[in-house]
Formats: sequence, C-alpha cells, structure tokens
Amino acid sequence: MSRKFELRLESHELDTLHIKVCRVLREAILRGHFQPGERLVQEELASSLGVSRMPVREALRKLETEGLVIIEPHRGAIVKSLSVEDIQEIYGLRSQFEKMAVEMSVEHMVQDDIDQLEELVVAMEHSKDATEFIECNIEFHRLLISRCPWKRLVTFIETLWNGFPQQTPQMLRDQTEKSNKEHREILQAIKKGNAAEAGKLVHGHIKRTGDNLVKSLQESPE
Repeated sequence: MSRKFELRLESHELDTLHIKVCRVLREAILRGHFQPGERLVQEELASSLGVSRMPVREALRKLETEGLVIIEPHRGAIVKSLSVEDIQEIYGLRSQFEKMAVEMSVEHMVQDDIDQLEELVVAMEHSKDATEFIECNIEFHRLLISRCPWKRLVTFIETLWNGFPQQTPQMLRDQTEKSNKEHREILQAIKKGNAAEAGKLVHGHIKRTGDNLVKSLQESPE
C-alpha cells in the first residue's frame, strides 16, 4: 500500500465515522495516492487512521457502490482503474442526461418540491461542514429529476451517479461557493417555471464541475 501521503482524520470528525473514513479514502483514490489494482488492507488503513476495522469495512463497501473499488473474495478491496477519460465521459453524459431530466421534471413539480429545493439551497449556503453540504447537494440533484416521467432516463442517471461519486466539494477549491451560486440560479429558474433555463443551468453546472475536477486531478502531484 502506498506510503507517499498521510491519512488523517480531524478530531472533530469522529461522528458518523465510516462516512469520514470514506471521504478520506475516496479523495486518496481520486488523487492517485492508491494505484489501480492496489489492495486496500483494512488493518493497515485502520491503523493509519486511528480507527477500528468496522468503519473502514463500511467505508470500503460504500466505495464499492460508487465504483471506486472492487471487493473480491479472499483478496479484499481492490482499487479500480478510473482515468481522466472516464471522468470526462461520466460528467459529459451527466450534463446531457440531467439537463433532459430536469426540463421534464420541472413541468411536473408541485410547490412542496420547490419548498424542499429552497430548504436545501439555504442549508448549503449556510453549511460549514463538507459532509452536510455533500448530503444536501446529492438530495438537491435527486429532487431536480424526481418528477421526470422518463424512468429509463432516471435509471441511466443513477447509474452514472454510482459510476463516479458526487462528493467533489472537498476536492475543488471554491467549489462550494460556485455551486451555491449555481444552485440558487437553478432554483430561481424553477420558481419561474422556466424548464428550458433550468435545464441549461444544470448542464452548465455539471459540466463546469467535471472540467474543474479533471483539471484538479491533472495538476495533482504524483
């Protein structure tokens, strides 16, 4: 297992421990600190992070659902290969598919949906915790497409979400501030009933995030 970096949890991050462990391991994988094909040994990870094996095991299972590791019998968790091209493809598809889904979803939204989106936007604008922001962000994007009548399209999008995680705020500088501005603009378009504008804004939001993520990974030191 790579020793070129330090795995560390802050003292204030001991609640929902497996989520915190998952975030640290996810970022290490995405930044290339763990190489494709490398075996992630639970005992070594637990020792490095100063936790028991249980939250590490739960974190690795979560990373498997995100497509970042494969858990194999008798071998444990193996880091999957994920290239810049993979990220470009996933975010490119997401930007197109979610644009379509949002355009159709907006036409069927009720006031309760808009109120929930408003609450999530406000929560993200006031959030000081990366994990809380991420959870609200995921729910915001889920709600945006929740009224889409094309269920196959929604399934395609959910598959892309599992193919690459949506947890980018802790990896990208100024991502939270930019996302909050874009989320507010998307919400305003929805309030006006402008489905086309909402779809266009969602497309730009996802594309910008994908482009910035690729740039960040390419500039990350080996």
